[in-house]
Amino acid sequence: MSSSKRLFSLNPSWHHYVALSTGAFAILAGILHYIISGRADPLHCNSLLTRGTWLDENHHNWQPEGCMLHVYQSKDTTPCLASRRVVFIGDSVTRTLYFQFMHIVDPKLPSAPPDDNHKHSNHSFTSESVTTLDFFWDPYLNTSSTLALIHGHLPRRGVDDRPAMLVLGSGLWYLRYADTTGGLPAWEAKMESLLESIYATPIKPADEVVILPVEDIVPSKLSPARAETMHSSDIDAMNSDLYHRINPPSSDLYSIFSSSPVALPVSLPLVFNKMLDDASTEDGLHFSDDIVKAHANILLNLRCNDAGPKTFPFDKTCCRAYPSPSSLQLAILAVVVVYGPIMWYLAYARSPTKGISFADEYMPAVIFGLSIGTIFIADRTGFWLKEQKQFVPWTFGFLLLSSLVVGLSTMKRGDKDMGFLNRDQTDEWKGWMQVAILVYHYTGASKISGIYNPIRVLVAAYLFMTGYGHTTFYIKKADFGFLRVAQVLVRLNLLTVVLAYTMDVNYLSYYFSPLVSMWYLIVYGTMAIGSQYNDRMPFLLSKILISMAILTWFMTETWMLDAVFAFLDRIFSIHWSAREWNFRVTLDLWIVYFGMLLAIAVIKIQAHRLTDHHLWPMAVKVAVGISISILLWFFGFELMQESKFSYNAWHPYISFLPIAAFVTLRNASSSLRSCSSRAFSVIGRCSLETFIIQYHLWLAGDTKGILLLLPGTRWRPVNFVISTIIFIYISDRVSHATGELTTWICGSKETSLPISTRPISRHIGSSGSTAESVPLTSDIHTSKDGDSHPMEPDTPVRPARRWVDRLAEGTSPQRSPGYKVWYGESGWSWRPGVKVKLGVWVGVMWLANSLWTVTDST
Repeated sequence: MSSSKRLFSLNPSWHHYVALSTGAFAILAGILHYIISGRADPLHCNSLLTRGTWLDENHHNWQPEGCMLHVYQSKDTTPCLASRRVVFIGDSVTRTLYFQFMHIVDPKLPSAPPDDNHKHSNHSFTSESVTTLDFFWDPYLNTSSTLALIHGHLPRRGVDDRPAMLVLGSGLWYLRYADTTGGLPAWEAKMESLLESIYATPIKPADEVVILPVEDIVPSKLSPARAETMHSSDIDAMNSDLYHRINPPSSDLYSIFSSSPVALPVSLPLVFNKMLDDASTEDGLHFSDDIVKAHANILLNLRCNDAGPKTFPFDKTCCRAYPSPSSLQLAILAVVVVYGPIMWYLAYARSPTKGISFADEYMPAVIFGLSIGTIFIADRTGFWLKEQKQFVPWTFGFLLLSSLVVGLSTMKRGDKDMGFLNRDQTDEWKGWMQVAILVYHYTGASKISGIYNPIRVLVAAYLFMTGYGHTTFYIKKADFGFLRVAQVLVRLNLLTVVLAYTMDVNYLSYYFSPLVSMWYLIVYGTMAIGSQYNDRMPFLLSKILISMAILTWFMTETWMLDAVFAFLDRIFSIHWSAREWNFRVTLDLWIVYFGMLLAIAVIKIQAHRLTDHHLWPMAVKVAVGISISILLWFFGFELMQESKFSYNAWHPYISFLPIAAFVTLRNASSSLRSCSSRAFSVIGRCSLETFIIQYHLWLAGDTKGILLLLPGTRWRPVNFVISTIIFIYISDRVSHATGELTTWICGSKETSLPISTRPISRHIGSSGSTAESVPLTSDIHTSKDGDSHPMEPDTPVRPARRWVDRLAEGTSPQRSPGYKVWYGESGWSWRPGVKVKLGVWVGVMWLANSLWTVTDST
């Protein structure tokens, strides 16, 4: 232990070295993968057709090697199959696949032959999207209609173009009736003839031609007649023959490094046989609907992934090219990425001593820009791979338990009572909640009601802290100036807005930043109106209740929100979903107001010194007992809910109960208030960044999948460790950089903040902190240097000792060197204020939105 302490004392930047080394390893792994296999299969079509594994035992989640498989529904097939024709030709295995494929395209159509007496018949159906789905019974692929279709001469039946997909399946009947068909040699001759015809045709018979592999059998379950002629060795030989005919070996020894893979006219999904499970068949020949449906989904991914609109979420990466950024998106990305490095270099070049420290004033912009570039490469290019999530209870539990062990092992205890909801405690609270949310997202636990429901409470707890912190600040400091509003909103939204433009994502999809921004404005408006009377409790409580009533009425009358979003769409080209936003807001409609009311209650308790009352210890014990009962009741109640949807109906009314219970238990004694976890506090101080950046850098496909920095599904545990180190490090660096950039943009207050004209008395010890015997204090938080200051109200986003800390403390920090960005070296006689600068940025965003709409329409 002592040696490790000496090591860390000698190398205080050890965590930087670990993170940067891990990042370099991830980049090297991406480069090697691209050189070895990525260039030969850039769209992962070959991976889709040949490699993969089941992530679950129920055969619901098939994972192709290195790409995300989209689970198609009827609405998803419309862009590539509407008013088109899909043709299946073959035997009973092909027929089963046909009906499952058709049932995905239109669930109203049958999933099996409607009449068992006509199994060997042709079928034709038309979906609601006017997709014509045909099946021709031809187990030998030798009828005139089959040959005519391959040569493009079949009557088109009112369809003006060739089929969107042609699926051919054969082989088993050649083995079953070898005496009359000629067996394996006859099948080989037929396939050779068909492939030569397809290769020789100038225009392919269909947009996508698929030859199904000969399906593997389960010999022990075959009937005696089938087992006599069908052998696994023959099927293996047939599939090997098919593969080498469709994928002839290249004579180029260096073809592995080729950047131009050959476009094959025929697809062979050999992976179909890898997806089979012996327990999923009764006759050894035909497999369960779940597996066959997964086969059909592979075909839809093969045909439709690259044909559909390429907009977020980018949740399908198999056989799909990433869209090229528009010129406007590319310009914004380039400016964000290169601005910092260019300014840093210019500052370094201008320095007489060529001192690196002189140019460090631009490091926040460098870090921010390079982080945005890394995020773009991670989730908008194929440099690193993406795969699907899979919920495994043991994995979920292990990750949470491991996080808890790390958190408890880094506990620290203060020398004195740190106060009610003190800074270290709220950082820790945000940290462990964020860890739980991250594990919840990474493991795909959202479909599990018993996990989803507590996670909803954690989100509500963030909003509770928003109401509590901002209300405390405005009562104590009474600073309702525009500067603070600008600083809070820019700090909350800078990263989110930049990602919305550079990643071409809807701003509201990062719902947390917009949500806390809206609630901050509501708290600000509520506290600012008649602020000179905020010390009068009847007036203050009436304002809060009126604000609550107005917001409830506004969100209930959905037409008003629709009208507001329609106005934003027409005037500012902002395309937001009123329905989605209504859901986000109403789910936690009153928890912020509960935080505001609790803040007032805490201040009043402190002002009247109720904690000195002789009955206070008994009240604390009663509150602890009630809190334990509430938590036990809540977990029992949420586990008994039928689904997460039924819980959502209760959530707005009960979420304050477990939050209040936790706050009470966490602050029940001075020893509890004085200790906190350093590991969780680190995460808590960059919780906003982790929440936003996880969309693209830790997760993938706009949170729909996970990012693989190290290729290979089997390496997922190692990948988790690597990606987590990089993700947390970048989130922490971006958190610090964003705080500094906020100061660059908005400036900082040059004078101490005004104090309310009607101050509320506080009982504070002589040391500047609350007395040791007081178990409940208001909002006074003691820093390491002994100074007291209000709890930082920007609940999810506070970095240590940044602009908000200085703002709350009323200090007068020196103007950041970064202001040279605005004013230049020589200085101007007129300097634009924060309102002018923010007005310019809003105008730039409005122009970008308008141009973006024009670009999308063209």
